[in-house]
Amino acid sequence: MKKKLFGISLRVDNITKYNEKRDAISQDWIEFLSKINAHPILIPNKLSNIEIFLDTFHLDGIILSGGDNMGEFPERDETEIKILKYAIKKNILVLGVCRGMQIINHYFNGKIITSDTKQHVGKQHSINFLEKICIQKFGKVSEVNSFHNNFILKDNLGKDLEYFAEAEDKTIEGFFHKKLPIVGVMWHPERDKNVEFELEFMKIYQERVFWK
Repeated sequence: MKKKLFGISLRVDNITKYNEKRDAISQDWIEFLSKINAHPILIPNKLSNIEIFLDTFHLDGIILSGGDNMGEFPERDETEIKILKYAIKKNILVLGVCRGMQIINHYFNGKIITSDTKQHVGKQHSINFLEKICIQKFGKVSEVNSFHNNFILKDNLGKDLEYFAEAEDKTIEGFFHKKLPIVGVMWHPERDKNVEFELEFMKIYQERVFWK
């Protein structure tokens, strides 16, 4: 079976020892993408022309990865906005993970709330599914990982975004765009020990079930 090509955005590591910034990606992503029969195409920050770079690969999907807060590294913010615009123009599937979900919400004029409670940092917690296809596949409740203290509330959801999963505290854990093939999740599929759940979720995403 021919492997699909998934572009993935990179976080920024500030290496003070050498006074340089480096683009980076967790090895977890490389392993996870291999499980969904996909080759990773790493998308550097600071490209002079992202469209020319991405046109080279004829991507099947794009992942906006986690790590870093918006505003921490402007070059990454700028790059991911350009990636999102490109994906919309080319009708390419997009999956935003944690920070990636947040930047999608920001792009569609939503807001992010920051909390210092740490109740979602380094923990497993329950999410409630609201979308029929997810309930059929996973039941109404599932357990996911959590590594964030930035939240999206229902009143702060961006234009044309619809949430399909929420945490017990009613913060949004998953949304999709009503018209475009864009999905955001606050958990990290690449870090989850429940591989079967994540592979099935990625199957739903790749089959564009949310827009049928």
